[in-house]
Amino acid sequence: MNACIEVNSMALQEEFHNYYETMVVDYITQEYRNQAEIDEMVVDVACVALNHLPPRYIHHDIDMAYYLSPKERKEMEKKVRDAVEDAIQFVYKRRNKEGEEQSASAS
Repeated sequence: MNACIEVNSMALQEEFHNYYETMVVDYITQEYRNQAEIDEMVVDVACVALNHLPPRYIHHDIDMAYYLSPKERKEMEKKVRDAVEDAIQFVYKRRNKEGEEQSASAS
């Protein structure tokens, strides 16, 4: 017997996510809350950081609590911290360079 499953792609996409997304957002909001210079570039920082982290897809966040050893958790936290800090530097440099180029072209 063949079972035909009709999949709603939007509903399916809501069933899983990259766990690093949660970790990056949590790190940024904890470490950089109330810092206006980060607020205006937070999305860019998150995207750059996530592009430098390996994907870790899960169905439920609680799954990670059961499957990660404390050592793995610490390694992931370090990867997130390093990726976010590097992303902040990258985005700052890009924005400063773009600002300098705009100033030079306006002169």
